[in-house]
Amino acid sequence: MGRIFYIMGKSASGKDTVFKRLLEKNVLNFQTVCLYTTRPIRIGETDGVEYFFADQATLKRFQEEDKLIEVRTYPTIHGDWSYFTADDGQIDLSKAEANYLMVGTLESYEKMRQYYGTDRLVPIYLEVKDNIRLKRALEREEQQKIPRYKELCRRYLADEEDFKEENLRRCNIVNSYDNTKLEECLLEIEKDIRKYKNFVL
Repeated sequence: MGRIFYIMGKSASGKDTVFKRLLEKNVLNFQTVCLYTTRPIRIGETDGVEYFFADQATLKRFQEEDKLIEVRTYPTIHGDWSYFTADDGQIDLSKAEANYLMVGTLESYEKMRQYYGTDRLVPIYLEVKDNIRLKRALEREEQQKIPRYKELCRRYLADEEDFKEENLRRCNIVNSYDNTKLEECLLEIEKDIRKYKNFVL
């Protein structure tokens, strides 16, 4: 039985870095799924790697074709930005060796569980102390051609609501990984991934 290992956490908790490092471990044999977003591409990102950078017409087409698994739209100071997952042929869980690694939000994780089944989704929830996250987020934003500091603050406040304890419990997320020290975090995650008896190496 294939599974989807789903990385999530608050902004600047290191989700993309953990994702990339786990993919580098070829022995884990992960396949990837690229999500979609209508937000502007950031410096250092590549279309089809971090996201498919799409437009509203693409989102509407998936809706009309009944292939939209989940969508989240956030009102930002730069307009509405949507993030979504589509049943576009990237995921096939019928084979035991088909194990996927994804990054998303708690909301998207919950909807993926509903779509594919609770036994097919494995959460990888990252935690980092707030002061460290804020420092990381600020440093990342300063590297952008047009820093969006107000949006940074909006994301921080939204995370406090999105990842509150009752929401984690509702999604049956009881464990987390401290990503203060990346290498130690990666070792813990890999150890737990290998516990799944049907994970094919």
